Amino acid sequence: MCRSIKTLRPPALPHEATGDDIHAAALQYVRKVSGFRAPAAHNQEVFDRAVEEVAAATARLLADLEVRGAHPVRQPEPQEQEQGQE
Repeated sequence: MCRSIKTLRPPALPHEATGDDIHAAALQYVRKVSGFRAPAAHNQEVFDRAVEEVAAATARLLADLEVRGAHPVRQPEPQEQEQGQE
């Protein structure tokens, strides 16, 4: 498996995966499968479409997974976020 792709669900990820997290994993997957870090101009459209399709499938998977025994993801309170920015 590609080492750059991280597990995108708790407890491996301490928060819910963001759109950026999902897109980055999809991009790494498509790069690995295609063998191209960056596609040639004539393959750019199909490469980008594959990334979007993998990202969409990943988002659906994460939204539908039921992880038994997992604790709900705790969102930081606004006060905690402000304290972390100081």
